[in-house]
Amino acid sequence: MPPVNKKPPVTRKPPAKKKAPAKRKKNKGLSVQFKIVLAFLLLILLSPFYYGYVLKTFTATWRWIRDIGENPNYRTYNSFHIRIPQKYSIHGIDVSYAQGKIDWQQVKAMEEDSVHISFAFIKATEGLLTVDPYFQRNWREGPKVGIICGAYHYFRPEKNGKWQAKFFLQNVKYEKGDMPPVVDIEKLYGTSPEKMRAELNDFLNYIQAKTHTQPIIYSGLSFYQDYLAGYYDNYKLWIAHYNQPELNINPSTNWIFWQHSEQARVNGINHLVDFDAFKGDSLAFRKMLIP
Repeated sequence: MPPVNKKPPVTRKPPAKKKAPAKRKKNKGLSVQFKIVLAFLLLILLSPFYYGYVLKTFTATWRWIRDIGENPNYRTYNSFHIRIPQKYSIHGIDVSYAQGKIDWQQVKAMEEDSVHISFAFIKATEGLLTVDPYFQRNWREGPKVGIICGAYHYFRPEKNGKWQAKFFLQNVKYEKGDMPPVVDIEKLYGTSPEKMRAELNDFLNYIQAKTHTQPIIYSGLSFYQDYLAGYYDNYKLWIAHYNQPELNINPSTNWIFWQHSEQARVNGINHLVDFDAFKGDSLAFRKMLIP
């Protein structure tokens, strides 16, 4: 038989290989930045200064919590929304335009566990030209409800001390039973400590000569310790030192008022207000007033 012509076998081409997805190029810039940040953080975490700061902060906070917790004479008064040292029996506030229009009748009526407002320091003037817009109203309405009031001047040491005293007395008329005049000194305002004290002396001397009453000096604890301590030891002091169970000051310091909180809430006042305590008893308080 003749041979049969067979068709040659069809050769299939192997399937084309799929291209692998292109590899994304790494963002070398981001990687370098990340490494730099990581190295910087490691340096901070490994630094003895960092651990010293953390340890110091933790220790100070713990001591503060411990002192409050262990001190039975420092308790929370819910109506006032602050902690108040209990060993003081005479409490008060200090106000300015920042408290707005005050309902003094509500202030007087407020009480919790025998703590109530007995006195109020009222801002009168500042520098040479500024009169507190609420001073005259507060000065008139506070005493009407039986709150004993005192006026204070916010002192600007870069301005003439004697002229500030004159300006203060032009706006404040004192009567028997008022608290003594107060000068509030808190900042240097670019002056030297020597210049500040010279102007402050002029203010104090003029006020005492005209009112026959020694003024009270108000200041924050750190400012007093840095610039006033040792120069005004014969003056009665009103010291601001917040949220502590005790006023941490030299026991020999002649302080009589302590501004221990700036976060109090008082009925009749729509803003936070400073809360103060008098150091002595009712007899000492009455003795301090203008005769």
